[in-house]
Amino acid sequence: MKRKMSRQLKTDLVGYSFILPNIIGVLLFTLIPMVFSLVISFTDWDYTQGLGNWTFVGIQNFIDMWKDEWFISSLINTIIFAVTVVPLTIFLALILAVVIDKYCVGKLPIRLALFMPYISNIVAVAIVWVMMYSPWGPFTQLVKFFGVENPPQWLGDPKWALPALIIMTIWSGVGYANMIYTSAIQGLPKDVYEAADIDGAGEITKFFKLTVPFLSPTTFFLVITTFVTSFQVFAPIQIMTRGGPGTATNVLVYYIYTSAFTFYKMGYAAAMSWILFLILFAITIIQWKGQKKWVSY
Repeated sequence: MKRKMSRQLKTDLVGYSFILPNIIGVLLFTLIPMVFSLVISFTDWDYTQGLGNWTFVGIQNFIDMWKDEWFISSLINTIIFAVTVVPLTIFLALILAVVIDKYCVGKLPIRLALFMPYISNIVAVAIVWVMMYSPWGPFTQLVKFFGVENPPQWLGDPKWALPALIIMTIWSGVGYANMIYTSAIQGLPKDVYEAADIDGAGEITKFFKLTVPFLSPTTFFLVITTFVTSFQVFAPIQIMTRGGPGTATNVLVYYIYTSAFTFYKMGYAAAMSWILFLILFAITIIQWKGQKKWVSY
C-alpha cells in the first residue's frame, strides 16, 4: 500500500513539476499584481514618490470617478465602440463565411487574405490606416470623387475620429470571426440542407431558417469574445489619435493608462481598472450561463 502511494506521489510530483513554471508565472504576473492593484485602488498613490508613500482614502477613488467627466466620456466612448464593432463584425463575418463557402472557387486564399489583418502587427496596421485617412489618402479622395467639397478630416474631426477607428477595427477583426464561422459551417449537417432543397427552399430561406440557428452557439461565443476585446481596445487609440481630438476617442483603457503614466494617479487608475474588471467579469458570467443554456439544448 505504501509503495503504491509513493508511486502515485512521485507521479503527481512529476506532473506538478511540469506545470510549476506556469503556476509561478501566473502568481508573479497575474495574481500578485491583481491583489496589489486592489490594495492601491484604495490609496492616493503617486508612484513617482516611491513604493509605500501613499495614504489610504477608502472608496474615495471609486466615488470620484463617477464625477470625472473624462471617465464618463471614456466609458461612453468604450460602450459606443463595443456595441458598434461587435454586431457589424459578426454580421459581415457570417455573410462572408457563407458566401465564400458556397460561391467562391479559391476559398483558402480568400480566407487567408481576410485573416491577415488580424495576425498582422497592430502598429503597422494603425500606421497604414493613418495614411489612408490622411488628406491625400483613399478615403478622402473617394469622398471628393462623389462631389463632397469639404471632406471630413477623419482622425482630426471629433465627429469622425471614433467612426474611423471603428471601421479600422472591423476590418482587422472580421477575418478572425470569419475563420470561426468557417470552421462551424464545415460541421453543419448536410442532410438537413438536402432535405430543404427537396422541399424547394431557397438560399435566403435556408440561411435564416437553418444556417443562422445552427450557428447560434458560435455567434454567441463570438459576441462575448469580441465584446470583451472591444472593451480592451488600446493600441489603435495610442498610435492613431492619443484619445483625441479632445476626448472623442478617449476609451476606458487608454484613460486608465494616461491616469497612471501621464498624471501619475496610480491609485485612481487601479480603481478604474477594477471597474473595467467588474464589467468584463459580468460579461464572462453571461457567457458561462449562455454556454450552459446551449449545452442543455
